[in-house]
Amino acid sequence: METLLSLFSNPALIITTILTIGVILVNGWTDAPNAIATAIGTRAMKPRDAIIMAAICNFLGVLIMTLINTNVVITISNMVDFSGNSHAASIALMGALASIVIWATAAWYFGIPTSESHALIAGLTGAAVAYQGSFKGVNGTEWVKVMMGLVISTIIGFGLGWAITRIIESLFKNIDRRKTTGFFRNLQIGGAASMAFMHGAQDGQKFMGVFLIGIYLSQGKAVPPSFTIPFWMIILTSVIMAFGTSVGGHRIIKSVGLDMVKLETYQGASADIAASIALLFATLFKGMPVSTTHTKTTAIMGVGASRRIRSVNWGIVKEMVLAWVLTFPGCGLLGYLVTKLLMLILV
Repeated sequence: METLLSLFSNPALIITTILTIGVILVNGWTDAPNAIATAIGTRAMKPRDAIIMAAICNFLGVLIMTLINTNVVITISNMVDFSGNSHAASIALMGALASIVIWATAAWYFGIPTSESHALIAGLTGAAVAYQGSFKGVNGTEWVKVMMGLVISTIIGFGLGWAITRIIESLFKNIDRRKTTGFFRNLQIGGAASMAFMHGAQDGQKFMGVFLIGIYLSQGKAVPPSFTIPFWMIILTSVIMAFGTSVGGHRIIKSVGLDMVKLETYQGASADIAASIALLFATLFKGMPVSTTHTKTTAIMGVGASRRIRSVNWGIVKEMVLAWVLTFPGCGLLGYLVTKLLMLILV
């Protein structure tokens, strides 16, 4: 409660809080819709019902997974070094957050499901380099976890998407399709709920990590190796993320759920289950901060490839991959330049 009250008495923390809320909001309309995109695309759920479900499951994901472990929060908070002048470091953090909002909003405008996680990591890294004046502001050990997560989420997401689809097709090949409609619809809804839960578990922790960096810097303190996450922060993160999903998620839902691969209900369920398992593994294993967008879309590709390679709209895939590839250098450079500009003006 003391930390919450301090938000109203510290100008730097007020600005950091506003920018953090902005990043969470943008995540709500760029990343969170991926969790429910396939359920809407297969018509297992109506958009309004899916958004309400996603809001509830995102909240539960943030709450429950944070109670189990805070590995992802710790990875994000220790990934970069903002030690030294706390005033200048706070401004650098503002530069990182501003660059993330700019990058993600541009991606949302063009309907490209770019990875908010990648933008967060790149923006923080660029800002830390600008603040420290060299790459000593980057913790290489934690960055290895990011790269491991990128590779592992791709392999597991694609592989499980392919395998689960094949298993379901094998198990139900001699059963009248009409008799399985209700079962697969419920399975799809369950898969979408699990995806929304894991989105909250992963992305919610990432943003709370950034929030905690801002709080410690505003108090002139170094970020400790371990900490307790305030319950109000869990609530705030969940609510803002859910609101963002309801406001602007429809463009991303169209790209992921409708345009990339035409899925039947059981295939949509397969993609959601595959992506959820991959996210759970990454979250519990060394707290790797993986991209929910990246994981979900590679799972959908695996599902499509299980039928035939041409089932995947590779034009859409190409746009997504290009966005992923450009995010690290692009948002990193943006974070560097915005931070340099802010430090020139305000320090």
